[in-house]
Amino acid sequence: MVAFTNLALAALAGYYAAAHPGEKHDAHHMKRELVARDHAAQLGARSLNSCSSSASAQALRKRSIKRRAEVVKNIRQKRGIQTAARKNKRTLEDLQAWEAINHNMTGTYDYNMFTSMEEVFSGNTSCILSPEITDGPYYVVGEKMRSNVKEALYSDGVDLFLEVQYIDVNTCEPVPAVAVDIWNCNATGVYSGISTSGNYAEGGYNSTYLRGIQLTDADGVASFETIFPGHYSGRAVHTHLLSHTNATVMPNGTISVWNAPVSHIGQLFWPEDLRAEVEETYPYNTNTVALTTNDEDMWSVLQADAAFDPIPQYVYLGDAVEDGLFAWIQIGINSSADYTTDDYYGVAAYLDAEGGHSTGYTVGGGGGGNGTGPGGNGTAPSGFPSGSLSGALPSSTGA
Repeated sequence: MVAFTNLALAALAGYYAAAHPGEKHDAHHMKRELVARDHAAQLGARSLNSCSSSASAQALRKRSIKRRAEVVKNIRQKRGIQTAARKNKRTLEDLQAWEAINHNMTGTYDYNMFTSMEEVFSGNTSCILSPEITDGPYYVVGEKMRSNVKEALYSDGVDLFLEVQYIDVNTCEPVPAVAVDIWNCNATGVYSGISTSGNYAEGGYNSTYLRGIQLTDADGVASFETIFPGHYSGRAVHTHLLSHTNATVMPNGTISVWNAPVSHIGQLFWPEDLRAEVEETYPYNTNTVALTTNDEDMWSVLQADAAFDPIPQYVYLGDAVEDGLFAWIQIGINSSADYTTDDYYGVAAYLDAEGGHSTGYTVGGGGGGNGTGPGGNGTAPSGFPSGSLSGALPSSTGA
């Protein structure tokens, strides 16, 4: 459990005012959210422990280990990587306790033999139900149904192949057909889909780079090809995830999430040593914005405690970070829950056949309407055409 000291509360009071434009937070409200989150985490952990030894849970684990190993092998072959996966050359002794776990599994991975698959590609269920972690001011409904969210422009960086697996905390069974949105800023700290002070994306509300949505498969897995995120003022490096259950697959192959229950709101964080290595490469090294570390980020304080691990496991695909990364994380959710009315859920913009539109939503209130504009609270704007929410189904997707 994270100890929420007066010093930390004072620090939050400064950070909530200095975060990314569009975000406004109350430190005392965040403290209450932490207490509620920790209670939910403990309940979720107990539920998972009670079913994790079942035959179906063990079979799922074995399938997951085999799948991750095969995915890495196939990516390496596809990219023509012949060098051995690089060993980890740094320790994490300088990080906080929750970050001290070495999530870099490269040192025990040999792609020519899988005798160590159990050790390398297993994954403890993490981020147990964290609805209190904001979706951020930049959640956009209507993104393209695709696994490869990179585009020709504004997507340069270290390739990241990310596998997200959703597990029901009550049954330890995978949760299929979950609509999973992913988004993060590019290497220089700019989000697509938004045009506001501090984040003027080229193309504004019509831009879609590094955003996408997928349905989880029978094993609860959604896979994305993106890039390792850059950083911007007031926030540590992070990747956004948001999931809906009971989403509607439309006849034209798009996914409608309007009015669908929100089952998980979360952010993934990344180790400081990995972040530093990535940011030595181009174009990350052109970013002159002041860096915020994991220790300084307001939301990683909320996301991490004994029942939470917001850092994915990962391996280097080759002997250099430029060869790319494969990362994976399991997220325990209550598949019957709905966090649509959570203070930190809201839709900043949406895409339809005519392009992108702002709803006026800002996290935690403040200027811009606090989600009272059309679509800001997750309900479809009046007259919104059905079946036009996720773009056209691409002819092919990435790994």
